[in-house]
Amino acid sequence: MIIAANFKMNLTPRKIHEYLHVLEQKQEYSSYAHINIILFPNMASLMSDEVLRGCALSSLTLGAQNAYPAFNGAFTGEIGAEILEELNISTLMIGHSERREIFNETQEFCQKKFDFYKKLNFKILYCIGEPLHIRKNGQHELKNYLNMQLCNIDVSYNNLIIAYEPIWAIGSGISAEAHVIEETHQLIKEILQNNNASNIPLLYGGSVKTDNVREILMLDGVDGVLVGSASLSPYEFSAILQVAVELQKI
Repeated sequence: MIIAANFKMNLTPRKIHEYLHVLEQKQEYSSYAHINIILFPNMASLMSDEVLRGCALSSLTLGAQNAYPAFNGAFTGEIGAEILEELNISTLMIGHSERREIFNETQEFCQKKFDFYKKLNFKILYCIGEPLHIRKNGQHELKNYLNMQLCNIDVSYNNLIIAYEPIWAIGSGISAEAHVIEETHQLIKEILQNNNASNIPLLYGGSVKTDNVREILMLDGVDGVLVGSASLSPYEFSAILQVAVELQKI
């Protein structure tokens, strides 16, 4: 089971150092042994020695929310593979709706990032998800839209995780209903199977909270969650991890 957290543009390096300390104190290390925990801090925190030293949980991985598809170069405001390599970061998020919608990253650019970091054997968390008007237009259009977001992405890549995040649920406080999550995950799994990829972990993201995470993690086709605002509190995120630990024992 994979439990990932996207801090977005939140929490300073000092606050994340304190966050990790709280997280470690809430559970014995062994409790998390079978949970793959991935944290995506902001870049300033990712580059902080204090944060990197504070990452003591063996099952916890730090990843980058974004990176440019180049080793280094004249790309103002970006980070590339050389920086990530020096930080020992080899996990990257690609295709989040905020990168697509706010920063106008096209499918072609997401594919370029994917191809570049795939060659470096990065673990890639690749995000897909539809806006509300696509959802309202029915299952056929939804399938076409999600298929488009997976177009030219090598879904046979063995270091790939896919996160389904319906855009209309992100940050809204309203998660998709259980049957909608289950049906959409099944639809995505069918798309993947049609492309000869059947064992890719598929996470759900979109207003995941302590009061709905148990139901979500118990759904067929859900292999974990990508948590946004609820992950900003180490106490709430720890409670989410505790639910995952309990379900792993069932």
